[in-house]
Amino acid sequence: MVVDLMELYLHRLKQKRPPYPRSPAMAEFASQFPYEPTPDQKQAFIDVEKDLTDRETPMDRLICGDVGFGKTEVALRAIFCVVSAGKQAMVLAPTIVLAKQHFDVISERFSKYPSIKVGLLSRFQGKAEKEEHLNMIKKGDLDIIVGTHSLLGNRVVYNNLGLLVVDEEQRFGVKQKEKIASFKTSVDVLTLSATPIPRTLYLALTGFRDASLISTPPPERVPIKTHLSAFGKEKVIAAIRYELDRGGQVFYVLPRIKGLEEVMDFLKHSFPDVDIAIAHGKQYSKQLEETMEKFAQGEIKILICTNIVESGLDIQNANTIIIQDVQQFGLAQLYQLRGRVGRADREAYAYLFYPDKSLLSDQALERLAALEECRELGQGFQLAERDMGIRGFGTIFGEQQTGDVGNVGIDLFFEMLFESLSKVEEHRVVSVPYQSVEIDININPHLPSEYINYLENPMEIINDAEKAAEKDIWSLMQFTENLRRQYGKEPYSMEILLKKLYVRRMAADLGINRIYASGKMVGMETRMSKRVFKLMTDSMISDVHRNSLIFEGGQIRAELLLELPREQLLNWIFQCLAELHASLPALIKY
Repeated sequence: MVVDLMELYLHRLKQKRPPYPRSPAMAEFASQFPYEPTPDQKQAFIDVEKDLTDRETPMDRLICGDVGFGKTEVALRAIFCVVSAGKQAMVLAPTIVLAKQHFDVISERFSKYPSIKVGLLSRFQGKAEKEEHLNMIKKGDLDIIVGTHSLLGNRVVYNNLGLLVVDEEQRFGVKQKEKIASFKTSVDVLTLSATPIPRTLYLALTGFRDASLISTPPPERVPIKTHLSAFGKEKVIAAIRYELDRGGQVFYVLPRIKGLEEVMDFLKHSFPDVDIAIAHGKQYSKQLEETMEKFAQGEIKILICTNIVESGLDIQNANTIIIQDVQQFGLAQLYQLRGRVGRADREAYAYLFYPDKSLLSDQALERLAALEECRELGQGFQLAERDMGIRGFGTIFGEQQTGDVGNVGIDLFFEMLFESLSKVEEHRVVSVPYQSVEIDININPHLPSEYINYLENPMEIINDAEKAAEKDIWSLMQFTENLRRQYGKEPYSMEILLKKLYVRRMAADLGINRIYASGKMVGMETRMSKRVFKLMTDSMISDVHRNSLIFEGGQIRAELLLELPREQLLNWIFQCLAELHASLPALIKY
């Protein structure tokens, strides 16, 4: 994975794309922003604009700013820049609620530009509507696509994707992150996060990714008053009563769906004439949407929910949040939840209740202490650093997002990392272009005429095979599979033809530029070093091939027991290369 991620990183630096044009429309779009941007926000605008319009390598930037500090505006401007140049932008959010909200914000902001079409993909849609959206994306009729991780699925085919905006990256799983990472090599990526996961944060701190920090609160924001105490019913009632008396609304958050009804009964009993509702992810989509809508409009005064509200709900009138069993939430979650309130100019309150201090683990206590310390605005970043201290940050290149790198110490870890990376060069297999591989074995099989008649368009099929081989080994395997699915098992001569393509493809991947045979000897000219050859042959499975191969003077040679007919010779080379090719991953891991 280290090599993969490094390759990705280096690959991104090597990628070229034409810089986006600076258009006068950009300034006009920016002027529609109803607030005065804070200094940090201005800097972030400039950073992103430079990434898009000055640099020729794809952007990979983390915008780290607190809840409500105007990260979305940075993303909107980037989207405008990319879309007005005729490319598509995709906005990825962790929950359906948040995706819907982004969709609303974007639609409203782009409503003055009728030519720019915005679409939302979500599980709230019917099948027909979904299909239609997928079609529009493929054709390029939709310019901005908003959705949850279903946008990363294989069914979504983009026409001309230019920008990926990821909101709250810490909420996605590792596999989804890998998928996002694979986009990074060719597309500009902008990640928004209030509390980046320790790994993201770490990569940003060490310059593996560019980061812009928005840490100045908008002028009218007041810090949220955070109270941390043991749970008591009278405390809860007092807090809710205070908020309702000043005409506000309340979030009441629990870690599990199981306890929601219980709280509902207790609150109904205490506030008989107040509208109370429940929201969680297992409800029917329509019901959930309606509840959220009503709460946003102020019909419902108290919303009892799970952390489905964790990111992105922007409800100006809700200024008290009560979180029960706080020890069951992670730091970033609590931080996000707390950021649901205090989005207007009113003083906001967050009450965190735990059952009983004696039941809490040390880590839980540390987490709570960190939260109390970070009650100022704009401390998402500091909090993530604390989180790094408490959990250890994930192995930077690993699947785990938390880890014990902390025990080694960050600097030492990086020294070790860079030392091992500097050795990567001597262990690299430098592949050669497919076209430049020569195979000097005179073999041109003739396809039987009945098979040619059976194939609908033989020339095209053979061309497709060549194209697939030129692309990569996976495409070639895919091609073979499809061919067999469509026309059944190929005759022997077709097999030879395919094997020749496989040999050439594998040779290209292994950095072999010429294969020839003379008498009993097979030779392959290669650029790999003796050390790499040894590592590869050591991990070969069959002794037969391993023992017959020797490496000298930039050539891999094999002495066969007798001179083979050409087809068998090709078979032998095919198997030998297949084994070498199979040991590539082991080498890369090394």
